[in-house]
Amino acid sequence: MSTSAFTVTGMTCNGCANKVKGELGKVEGVSGVEVELATGRVTVTSQDVEDARIIDAVEELGYEAVPV
Repeated sequence: MSTSAFTVTGMTCNGCANKVKGELGKVEGVSGVEVELATGRVTVTSQDVEDARIIDAVEELGYEAVPV
């Protein structure tokens, strides 16, 4: 298992945070997602999922993600 952190911009409410958490939870290999709305930080625990796949999933929702 590995853990990756991202700064996600564009999330403005709990609904946004839940949407990001739900979508990332569907990515194959992801076992956990934590979203801190106040800081925009998203932490993903996964089995060798590349950062690019996480970033793509976030961007498909209309937000921007940058690895921390």
